[in-house]
Amino acid sequence: MSRAARVIAPLAILLALLGAWELYAELGPVDPLLLPAPHEVAQSLYCDASPVGDTLHCEDRTLLWDDFPVTAGEVLLGILVAGAAGFACAIALHLSLALRRSTYPLLAASQTIPIPLIAPLLVVWLGFGLAPKLVIIGLVAFFPIVVTTLDALGHVDPELPKLMRTLDASRLRILRHVELPAALPGLFSGAKIAVVVAVIGAVFAEQAGSSSGLGHLVQTSIPALETARAYAAVMILSAFAIALFGLLTLAERLLVPWAHNPPGGNTR
Repeated sequence: MSRAARVIAPLAILLALLGAWELYAELGPVDPLLLPAPHEVAQSLYCDASPVGDTLHCEDRTLLWDDFPVTAGEVLLGILVAGAAGFACAIALHLSLALRRSTYPLLAASQTIPIPLIAPLLVVWLGFGLAPKLVIIGLVAFFPIVVTTLDALGHVDPELPKLMRTLDASRLRILRHVELPAALPGLFSGAKIAVVVAVIGAVFAEQAGSSSGLGHLVQTSIPALETARAYAAVMILSAFAIALFGLLTLAERLLVPWAHNPPGGNTR
């Protein structure tokens, strides 16, 4: 597929989905208060600065873009915390079979805990500041990084550690020079999953106890029947997640080029 086709194809699908959404919202049985049309969502993102402009939409835009940096900062910090903790945990589980057998099921079980169930406890323990939000974001973003990194560590070519041992390399040197480079593609794969779920985690975290952020704005907009504003907030979060996903993909290609140039010459 050519570069132009790779851009045109998703844009065409996006436009088709938006067109279907617009027709359904205008002609379908669902009340606009439940499902606003795309043009109404777009109006919440746009402010007409003319004297006869729509002041309501200007207010929407102000609220949205004032709250976005709050949520973006929480997501970025949460991803950094989850990435560092997940990478360290994956290495520990890889090095200790006993630790993996005893704790890996607990890590999987942690992903089944509903966020609304533990969010009030985190607020009681940690207060209404940044800490409980980082814990929630880290909790949902932590597991994908651990799983993909641990899987990459477990699929290292067995001949490479064997060769290092014949050269009298220590366990630490094998980890540093063979296994960690092999784990980097898994780390990036997990991080790309994590950025998507981290945005969802940030919304839940802000709804649990916050006075700012797009998650808080969604929570307050729906009871006020400002559904278009809530959908606009979700659109901003989606665009932010896509941007982070793209940046991680670019970083992976720059920092882990061997993952995109496997033997045989074919590139992903």
